[in-house]
Amino acid sequence: MLVDDYLAVGLFALIALLVPLIATFVGKLFRPTKRAELRETTYECGERPIGVAQIQFHVQFYIYAIIFVAFDIVTVFLLIWAMSFTELSETARIFAVTFLIILLVGVFYSLKKERILWI
Repeated sequence: MLVDDYLAVGLFALIALLVPLIATFVGKLFRPTKRAELRETTYECGERPIGVAQIQFHVQFYIYAIIFVAFDIVTVFLLIWAMSFTELSETARIFAVTFLIILLVGVFYSLKKERILWI
């Protein structure tokens, strides 16, 4: 009885494992293997690249992206807390407010460090 119930799941798992393997093998069979100068260059919408493709970005841009993602996730948590704030216990409210204060301290620190905030 148990084998009959999970036979479809096992068959689906087998197919899910075999399809990528077969696709990879067929792709290796039919792809061109001849090396050419054009294949070694960086692809830029069909145009020949001008200059070096690797550019050094400032770490500051990555920091902004990480801060944005972190605060985006925090916003989701704060919205959930805000929607159920009246039903929270006193301990949960203290933790929520403490968490928000720590985040605001971090924001003011990062803005002051970047000289955007003159406090």
